[in-house]
Amino acid sequence: MMTHIVSNVMTVILVLNFIFAVAVIFLERKDTASTWAWLLVLTFIPIVGFLLYVFLGRGISKERIFDLQMQKKLGLKDEIAEQIKEIKEGTFPFPETNSIDPKELIYMVSIYDDSLFTTNNEVDLFTDGTKKFEQLLKDIETATHHIHLQYYIYRSDQLGKTIRNALIDAAKRGVQVRVLIDAWGSTSLKRNFFKPLEEAGGEVETFFPILVPYLSPRLQYRNHRKIVVIDGKIGYTGGFNVGDEYLGVVKKFGYWRDNHVRIVGDAVYALQNRFLMDWNSQHKPKLLFDPAYFPLMVTEGDRDIQIVTSGPDSTMEQIKLVYLKMINMAKKEILIQTPYYIPDDSIHEALKLALLSGVKVRLQIPNKPDHILVYWATYSFAAELLNYGATVETYEKGFMHSKTIVIDGEITSLGSTNFDNRSFRLDFEVNAIFYDIDFSQKVREAFIQDSQHSQVLTKEIYAERGLLIKIKEGLARLISPLL
Repeated sequence: MMTHIVSNVMTVILVLNFIFAVAVIFLERKDTASTWAWLLVLTFIPIVGFLLYVFLGRGISKERIFDLQMQKKLGLKDEIAEQIKEIKEGTFPFPETNSIDPKELIYMVSIYDDSLFTTNNEVDLFTDGTKKFEQLLKDIETATHHIHLQYYIYRSDQLGKTIRNALIDAAKRGVQVRVLIDAWGSTSLKRNFFKPLEEAGGEVETFFPILVPYLSPRLQYRNHRKIVVIDGKIGYTGGFNVGDEYLGVVKKFGYWRDNHVRIVGDAVYALQNRFLMDWNSQHKPKLLFDPAYFPLMVTEGDRDIQIVTSGPDSTMEQIKLVYLKMINMAKKEILIQTPYYIPDDSIHEALKLALLSGVKVRLQIPNKPDHILVYWATYSFAAELLNYGATVETYEKGFMHSKTIVIDGEITSLGSTNFDNRSFRLDFEVNAIFYDIDFSQKVREAFIQDSQHSQVLTKEIYAERGLLIKIKEGLARLISPLL
């Protein structure tokens, strides 16, 4: 009797699992690679696979997408419309070119991402977390109207407390303070951590709140952006989050190598616009246009910048397309720094094609994992490029977290976006594109400095890896579309 019951239960489970697998294929309409990966999970672990898909694999509802897009380009609508008109009419003043013509990239980002091209920016590059946060604290202390702060990870450690206390002081002197943190990235942060800030008049929101830890149906879709806007005039973006490890004082990671920028100029408008849209997607009542959020900029800067964003609410993978376009534009050299190199076929094949065309490709990745399967997938994909002539380096001084690509020392993209499927398809990201030789050379020089603290991965070294590592790589490659 018991055997019969167990048999019937198993039959029901298998039937339901089959129906669900069919739904994954025909209803969700995911890309082919992730579809096959989920089918493997559903096939080999039927019950657990079902639960994993419910909490990790479902898409964002149309209603949620509408909420995320309803405030599109708040404060910049007219300027962007005029720019697009000039581009289409052929009257847009594109920047002067050297060996690379940026017109097609500017056209793509302007027309299909509604990104404002700006020319009057002052830019400071930060490669060290201590220096970045020292400057940020100075800017917070001198804020007079508003501070908009958005991070994926915010910790309640020493740095987190220092930033919070500076925000409290600003709120007490009448500055509007708004903090937006990602619920998953900052899951260890207790809600009462920001209570003193809220009591001082500040506002704090979480992106896609998680009611039950680890069991959210939106666990996959996280806001990975790092944006700070102060008085509408100063903007920060890049790879640093708020936590002591980003200062290089956590033994597990050692020195934390990242890229972040401080911008003064019209590019701040785009960062402001992105913050306001993200804030309004999670907060009621929504913020409306206020001229104080977009003040007139008077600077001596001459850096050309476009801010590009992407996320699961987008109709296209904008930042991935930027990476693809930049790779295809390169004539001499491509420099890439990323903690995670788990590309889809288009990025991986584009780099192979560049190498076969005589373009030098140098890729820097960490020498240690912060997520074990992600690390072995990165190691495997990066090593594959060795067969095409790429130079792959593992950063030995600490942890490489920079998300940067430089082509021919002339155009640079840096921000929050990794070279992986998660950043391309699942996370909400932001990058800044710099059409500037001087700035690109600074980023390139930092890359060369990092090479002095890196070990070159050769075919011989890679071939010596043990059987256990090969098994780890095989498993990681198999499920790489889900990482």
